Amino acid sequence: MPIGLGEINHEGEWSKFSVVIYDNELFQIKNTWDIFSQNERALQEDFDFLTKGRKSQPISKTNNLICPERIFLEEGAKVEYSILNATDGPIYIGKHAEIWEGSLIRGGPALCDHAIVKMGGKLYGATTIGPYSKVCGEVSNSVIFGYSSKGHEGYLGNAVLGEWCNIGADSNNSNLKNNYAKVRLWNYATEKFEQTGLQFCGLMMGDHSKTAINTMFNTGTVIGVNSNIYVPGFPRNFVPSFSWGGASGFSAYMPRKAFEAAKVMMAEEEWNSQMPMPIF
Repeated sequence: MPIGLGEINHEGEWSKFSVVIYDNELFQIKNTWDIFSQNERALQEDFDFLTKGRKSQPISKTNNLICPERIFLEEGAKVEYSILNATDGPIYIGKHAEIWEGSLIRGGPALCDHAIVKMGGKLYGATTIGPYSKVCGEVSNSVIFGYSSKGHEGYLGNAVLGEWCNIGADSNNSNLKNNYAKVRLWNYATEKFEQTGLQFCGLMMGDHSKTAINTMFNTGTVIGVNSNIYVPGFPRNFVPSFSWGGASGFSAYMPRKAFEAAKVMMAEEEWNSQMPMPIF
């Protein structure tokens, strides 16, 4: 298929574009759930691209490695007293990322730069941990974007967390219905629940949303941006953006308050990481 490359001015001038013919299958993300369901292919292709012709940094002898040729550590990455099994997929550990003692990593997770797996973390399946994110507990076939935290015990599976999210301790999501039926997710475009065709589908959470401890999510739950879920029980399967509450109901989370909380969180992360804080 032809793909245009170049610049276009306000008058619609296409003359500066060149055409590149691409005959292979186009790898696309068409639905939100594709982010985790297509992640295995994406991780393998990224691993091949990033590591081609390069040699991994040495891996500490305190670890137990299976298929070490498919495990790659970037500069400054640290892994100690953990089990890494790359039989079912490659394991990529980015610059200055850390896997703390007692962790169990089964391919093919990828840790982006400065990400951390805390003590006793269990990661498996096509899982991506974004830059500066922290995880612990059990994480399966999930994508966690940058600066988010699932730093305690609890299960997260077939899920997507946006940036600057926080999952409270012992929170869990279901990724399979009791009747094994295919999962429906809230569709913002149609404003109704739509069929995904997936049997396994967990939590989809927008940027800057947070949960309290022991929060429980039903299969196929969608949380908008800047929502704060703090009441015990199962919240409903769709929580709009800027919502505050839980199973007993929600009220509006005023944008001014949400922005204040975001600035505090981002300033704290900037202090810890010494990275430039994004302007909110």
